[in-house]
Amino acid sequence: MNDSAPHITLAQRLAENPDGVLERIAEEHGVSLLLATEALPKAHRTIIDGQLFESVMEDITTWGEILFIVHTKGIVLECKGALPPGSSARGYYNIHGDSPIGGHIKAERCRRIAFVSRPFMGRASCSVQFFDVDGEAMFKIFVRRDADRNLLPAQVALFGKLRDRLASVE
Repeated sequence: MNDSAPHITLAQRLAENPDGVLERIAEEHGVSLLLATEALPKAHRTIIDGQLFESVMEDITTWGEILFIVHTKGIVLECKGALPPGSSARGYYNIHGDSPIGGHIKAERCRRIAFVSRPFMGRASCSVQFFDVDGEAMFKIFVRRDADRNLLPAQVALFGKLRDRLASVE
């Protein structure tokens, strides 16, 4: 619990102010990042089964340039580029192509996928967050911003369409 306000639960904190670095908020409350994400007000998150991993990834390949983030305790790695198509082989979901984004993802470890729409640093943000079996982030994909730091409307629409389509599968 946060020492400055020990009486405030995680859900109360996020209901009052959903802004902030979720990793830090989760740590302050002694929970996994997935539990912190689940504590967001429902208006800010839609969580689906990780078995929809390939469907989500395939759809995002059509979004154009995205922001791909890996956030661990030791690094926040950001990579901008189009998500190349992937394929499953040898226990990994492999992404290769003409993009700075590439690699091998152990998709079977993906337990939950969250579509998160919330303020971040005072500005609207939309991200697709992939959580492993331990409730920690594997990686996150963010809707890009224009030169004025506003979310790209076309990507926001694609984000919403994918979220709504897959939420109905749940």
